[in-house]
Amino acid sequence: MTSPAPAAETARAITPGLWLALALTALLAIAAPLLIVLNKPRVPVENAPTLADVKKPKRVVPQAELPPVEPVRLAALPMGEARRYNASIPFSTAPNPAARPFVVTGGADDQTRAVDCLAAATWYEAGDDAVGQRAVAQVVLNRLRHPAFPKTVCGVVFQGQERRIGCQFTFTCDGAMRRTPSPTAWERARDVARQALHGYVYTKVGHSTHYHTDWVVPYWSASLDKVAEVHTHLFFRWTGWWGTPPAFRRAYAGAEPVIAKMAHLSPVHATGGDPAVLTIEGVAITGVAIDPATIPESAIPQPVTGEARNVFHAALDRNMGADAFAALAIRTCGERPFCKFLGWTDHSKVPTAGAAPNPGQIETMSFSYLRDQTQGFGKALWNCAEFKRPSPVQCMRRMPAVTAPAITPDLNAIRVDPAAKPAAPDGLAGIRRKSEVTPPPVMVPAPQPSATPAAGR
Repeated sequence: MTSPAPAAETARAITPGLWLALALTALLAIAAPLLIVLNKPRVPVENAPTLADVKKPKRVVPQAELPPVEPVRLAALPMGEARRYNASIPFSTAPNPAARPFVVTGGADDQTRAVDCLAAATWYEAGDDAVGQRAVAQVVLNRLRHPAFPKTVCGVVFQGQERRIGCQFTFTCDGAMRRTPSPTAWERARDVARQALHGYVYTKVGHSTHYHTDWVVPYWSASLDKVAEVHTHLFFRWTGWWGTPPAFRRAYAGAEPVIAKMAHLSPVHATGGDPAVLTIEGVAITGVAIDPATIPESAIPQPVTGEARNVFHAALDRNMGADAFAALAIRTCGERPFCKFLGWTDHSKVPTAGAAPNPGQIETMSFSYLRDQTQGFGKALWNCAEFKRPSPVQCMRRMPAVTAPAITPDLNAIRVDPAAKPAAPDGLAGIRRKSEVTPPPVMVPAPQPSATPAAGR
């Protein structure tokens, strides 16, 4: 047995200052992790709704009115409070019929793009969990068939991807795609996607078009019918007619857009030598090679007038490069469902404030962008006489001028009938007759949208 004397001598050798230092070290060891937890960075939520906003009474959208699809906003609630609130929302007691089977169509590349977009949605939203993946896939296909959403798989999944936050599927705009699934996990997700695109129906979620995890509260949470729970995800459908099977009858477009963000996962989404493509609200926009989010706020022009909030006339800087014009236009238009952006590199040709461009100004226009979500239309066009583009579909159309032949009247052949009465007015003043001379047409800055409506998100 050893003597305790050395230990006592050691204790006496520790000075009061050393005891204080040891005590402070122990305190820091406990306090530092606590401070890190309490001050961890929070996910930014712009214009976060309050719980009072969330608890607004339900509004059943009538059949004659298309329900709106707005950017996702989350109430600023702690996780525990969010879970308690979500648990307080009762499940709908109305029938929850299963959706009809869906079978993808289109060319081989279009089908592969659809599989890969759907696989990305299932993996990034539900992880490597087959049940959760099937539920997510069913929501995507339900949206595709609903007239309030884009009518392609990739259009649905990447709707709102141009936003910094508030996209419909958060992984498309929150940086999550910097993570890459393992090859085996990716192939499992693709198998789930292929099954869903070839007739498999996940019946539990019915005709749900919305879902969220149980630790967040979107502003629409109380306005929809809660119909199912899958693990930690809650699934919802619209109230009234828009949540019933007859509302899900819209046909599939078949032509899937190329999604640049998918290029690292999917070879068929790598644009290669083709024009760059960005999908805005489900519409594929060609020629967009630069991320609109990189355009600074200071570069955005003001609308033409206070009344025309959706029309912009801009003086373009040649030094920014032609590819940046489309990014500037999209950044300027923001989330407007309809927007017209016209630009000139010759600043002297820009119309004066509040004025519409005249034929000469239209002829010298350098760039145009038109978006009309109600028609499912979006197009960026360049003056290819000024800027060479990789594809002719990006060029403004020029129509050949038509010059009327000079006519020298034969005065001797003109006979005047004294009994002839002057022609009576026909009430069509200002209507051009075929015999009248037609002035030369001018360059058309953008094609007209399709007559077939296709609602965007």
